[in-house]
Amino acid sequence: MANLASGIYAAGLAVLATLAGSPVGFAQEANYDEAKVPKFRLPDLLKTESGEQVTTPEQWVGQRRAEVLGLFEEHVFGKLPEGDFQLRTRVRSDVRDAIGGLAHRREVTVFLTADDDGPKLELLIYTPVGGTGKVPAFLGLNFNGNQAIEADPRLHLTESWVRNNRELGIENNRASEATRGSEASRWAVEKIVKAGYGLVTLYYGDIDPDFDDGFKNGIHAFLRKSAGPRTGNEGGSISAWAWGLSRVLDVLQTDSEIDASRVAVFGHSRLGKTSLWAGAMDERFAMVIANNSGCGGAALSKRAFGETVGRINRVFPHWFCVNHSKYNENEQALPLDHHMLVALAAPRPVYVTSAVEDEWADPRGEFLGLYYAGPVYTLFGREPLPSDVMPELNQPVMTDMAYHIRTGKHDVTDYDWEQFLKFADKHLR
Repeated sequence: MANLASGIYAAGLAVLATLAGSPVGFAQEANYDEAKVPKFRLPDLLKTESGEQVTTPEQWVGQRRAEVLGLFEEHVFGKLPEGDFQLRTRVRSDVRDAIGGLAHRREVTVFLTADDDGPKLELLIYTPVGGTGKVPAFLGLNFNGNQAIEADPRLHLTESWVRNNRELGIENNRASEATRGSEASRWAVEKIVKAGYGLVTLYYGDIDPDFDDGFKNGIHAFLRKSAGPRTGNEGGSISAWAWGLSRVLDVLQTDSEIDASRVAVFGHSRLGKTSLWAGAMDERFAMVIANNSGCGGAALSKRAFGETVGRINRVFPHWFCVNHSKYNENEQALPLDHHMLVALAAPRPVYVTSAVEDEWADPRGEFLGLYYAGPVYTLFGREPLPSDVMPELNQPVMTDMAYHIRTGKHDVTDYDWEQFLKFADKHLR
């Protein structure tokens, strides 16, 4: 693949400087100048480790895909230990008047062992009222507990650890009534069910609490054989969250209202990184959507623009494997880049998004991560992005790959969901 120099990008979209979603001290040191992006060369997606050129889908499926997946297991996300689990479900609530009567809503507890006191996941499932047959659905993790999706007092308050959120008046790490509906603006449930889709969500803290405690809690405590330090390539929180999404898909295989063969995995921010990794590891997901996923997600690490590998590892050492820290301030030594992560979704449809005020996530890097995954889509006869020129604001490009950069900040908006639904209509109907 040709050299990618900073000069290539100098004429790219000029985005507004912002510290949204970033640690202030680190953000002030970050590079937001395209002229200062270092020269770099992306690894060739279609060249095997033995130097052979991949020219057929069979070569990708039979060899190269496993090599690329292994690179991310070894150098970025790590691999979780094998563990025995026994999935059981129990319905907590079942109502047919949710969202103003538009949605059938279920709360379902998923037990991972035969012990009711063992690890469990709490699902929140919406499907359209009055639908006939199984519907396609979106599956994604939420940040504050299922009760944050809507303000209905009937929803069960999460019992898992939650992030301290002083803006909501919470002074401890337990959910409170103040969290009800606090994430509603990010989940366009009414639009989703009106369009004939289901929505399945669960709190990411049910799977693994989002803090660095040596992995004594969450699914790691269940899967790990040792309480000692992680090995270099042992998976962190992102691998755990992705593992949990696959267990939900296991459950949906037997659901009476959702077609598990038409489930799009969705995530925002750190959970956008997670959706990409979940879609890479589990090819049963029919579509992959990563919203504002930034460093460690769709953005190219070697650009060292906005949040970098060193900054993300210092602030969130539990997200990635220990080996990932070898590339702190050393991105050019990475034997991969994140166009390769996006390519692991092929040939399934994939959507990457950016926000113009979210420079910390490197919108241009996110776009290029998607664009340079294109050769694998071409290999399968799918249609990649038509150009390496970023589209104008609020002008989505949709082929078998999709991208938009919208006005606004690091967030999920109704505009985003409107585009996701259009893309799903093209590929999941």
